[in-house]
Amino acid sequence: MRLTRRGRVVLVVAVALLSLGGFWLGTRAAGHAAVQVVVPSHAGLPWVEVRQGDTLWAIADVLSGGENPGAVVEAIKRLNGLPDSIIHPGTRLYVPRDIAAVVR
Repeated sequence: MRLTRRGRVVLVVAVALLSLGGFWLGTRAAGHAAVQVVVPSHAGLPWVEVRQGDTLWAIADVLSGGENPGAVVEAIKRLNGLPDSIIHPGTRLYVPRDIAAVVR
């Protein structure tokens, strides 16, 4: 059976719509699967609330007493599941219980 020009156009549009629908469903499933962020238990850990103008480095500098704030930044990022150093006002950041052990 040979398709007319109109038949081919309809077929191409149908395949494109089905493909787009499949991609859309795939992104929805991937989006739902990626929602959960696994971080360690925060029970009993001290925390600070980020205020306007705070930076992760400044918070780590204060906590470490100026002694190796880079190690404290990395520990805070790890504890809070942060992919980078961007923080937002109002966020609760859990900090290491033993800062002295982190800065060594």
